[in-house]
Amino acid sequence: MGKIQHPETTGTFPLGQQIVWNPDPEWIKNSNLQEFMETRAIKSLDELQKRSVSDPKWFWHEVLVDLQIEFSTPYSSVLDTANGIENPVWCVDGKMNIVHNCLDKWLASDVSDTTAIIWESETGYREVLTYRELDSRVCQCANALRQIGLGKGDSVGLFMPMTLDLVVSFLAVAKIGAIILPLFSGYGSRAIATRLRDGGARAVFTSDGFFRRGKTVHLKAVLDEALQECPDVETVIVSNLISDGKLKMNSNRDIWWDTLVPGQPVHAETEKTSAEDVVMIIYTSGTTGEPKGTVHTHCGFPIKAAQDMRQAMDLKRGELMYWMTDMGWMMGPWLVFGTLLNGAAMLFYDGAPDYPDVGKLWRMVEENRVTHLGVSPVLVRALKPHGTSAVQNADLSSLRAVCSTGSPWDPESWFWVFENVLESKKPILNYSGGTEISGGIISGNFFTPMKPCSFSGPIPGMAADVIDEQGRSIRGAVGELVIRGPWIGMTRGFWNDQERYIQSYWSRFRNVWVHGDFAAIDSDGLWYILGRSDDTIKVAGKRLGPAEVEAIINGHDSIRESAAIGAPHEIKGEELVIYCVPESPNLATDSLRCELTQLVIDGLGKPLKPSTILFSTSLPKTRNAKVMRRLIRAVYLNAPPGDTSSLADPDTLDAIRHAR
Repeated sequence: MGKIQHPETTGTFPLGQQIVWNPDPEWIKNSNLQEFMETRAIKSLDELQKRSVSDPKWFWHEVLVDLQIEFSTPYSSVLDTANGIENPVWCVDGKMNIVHNCLDKWLASDVSDTTAIIWESETGYREVLTYRELDSRVCQCANALRQIGLGKGDSVGLFMPMTLDLVVSFLAVAKIGAIILPLFSGYGSRAIATRLRDGGARAVFTSDGFFRRGKTVHLKAVLDEALQECPDVETVIVSNLISDGKLKMNSNRDIWWDTLVPGQPVHAETEKTSAEDVVMIIYTSGTTGEPKGTVHTHCGFPIKAAQDMRQAMDLKRGELMYWMTDMGWMMGPWLVFGTLLNGAAMLFYDGAPDYPDVGKLWRMVEENRVTHLGVSPVLVRALKPHGTSAVQNADLSSLRAVCSTGSPWDPESWFWVFENVLESKKPILNYSGGTEISGGIISGNFFTPMKPCSFSGPIPGMAADVIDEQGRSIRGAVGELVIRGPWIGMTRGFWNDQERYIQSYWSRFRNVWVHGDFAAIDSDGLWYILGRSDDTIKVAGKRLGPAEVEAIINGHDSIRESAAIGAPHEIKGEELVIYCVPESPNLATDSLRCELTQLVIDGLGKPLKPSTILFSTSLPKTRNAKVMRRLIRAVYLNAPPGDTSSLADPDTLDAIRHAR
């Protein structure tokens, strides 16, 4: 199809979009959410949403019942806010290890012999484990950890590619009551060292390396450099993936996985833990200063992940979810916990989604009969220029929905997926939240009519709102995305820095979580995320979301992607600066610059005319494909970049520096 004309705007967010998808009554009738409502005498999704936020004790208790979460000691109350809603205690007095609910309890059911995980490597190796087989391997790994002296409360790092051993070690750490410390497999040594030191890691799982686009990446060598600054790490367990003979082992610290794990007994007791014991610390980047270690508990992150999959995405037992991510990002642990708690299956792929060719992703969907596919809009923008033949050559009929997260959609990329992947018959479940949330604040669903790039609304249990600068609820205009009440997945704080946690989210308005996203709700009640609010551009008092500008620029045939930032202006407060990546370098001309400038004027009005448009060969992004606008702004202003540990490719900063 041709370029989608950018929708009419008010200078704040897209208006005038039409409903393009309506829910199927049969899908609603057979959905998990409809069953949840009917068994609780709830007549509509709107009624459920209102009750879920007005009576969180009732709602989250019912979620735990619906997910069949088993406690060794029942909780006396599902929620205690005596210390304020910013410091809630969940499942008070309850005892529960989440691995019991992910694996142990399924062994006596018909789930035990169904698929739990499919793993495929870039080299073509493929392995499938049932719940029973996964449990046996997790038990072996748990016994190995206990053998080397690890146990309840110890922190264990995971620095591995997306392999089967990663899932096994992830669950084994939780099974023994230790703390999972997942690390992005693309981190450099400094970022690894910072997190391992802060998290107090005693051991680390890693691999000798992995293959990416046919080339060897030596992973353990990066860890070895990091561990020079981490004297408390006593043991490194190394999984052998590349076997190229170049690995250096430290005989006083390093142990091969194959030497330690496979010979262990296939049964291990699951450690008794309190529901609020820490199960995981995941680090997110701060704009300045050290990364933030978000603290998650056995009854927190996993429950929220499973609820989102069950209620918003309608994942059912026996279905298969594939989300392109890394275990160091929230969506990795989210995928593991959420699928297993629902008795469903996950697909792990250790490779690039467009290697050896752009049809790889779609073949994986066909061959594995994926029902829920999670992508980022940035990936779609990278695949789209290659045309639709790879999509058309694959049987994608197993898909029930495409899910998306990571960055806002532009209309053209959204339509490309909706029309070519989903044949305009199935929904795109837009999903937005964060590591601190344990999943989504707002999401698409199977109940609500859909417009391009929209979200259906808050996920049940999330007291989400959009407010202006005075804290008042607003509709039909852009404001701050906030949450007005606690939810079970909210981070219990930042590891070793509770004051920073309060300052980051709870300090602006009393009893209101300010998430840091720029959002809007249209006249039909559909929601939109328009970029980070700390990326907000304010020109002469007019607030502008970067995603709105980028959607206009990306609509030009010659532009692959773009990033909009605000730069200080002594009269206007800020002026609009845009970095563009053209489809080819020879297109970066003054003539194109003029065309793009006029597009923005036509779309947003002359007061928002960009002061500068620069052409770059690439944009700085995180591993999960979020454009790092704050780094672009820092380079533009010749300011310190702050924390760059989440930057996937450091060379992209040089591309910004040399943009013209």
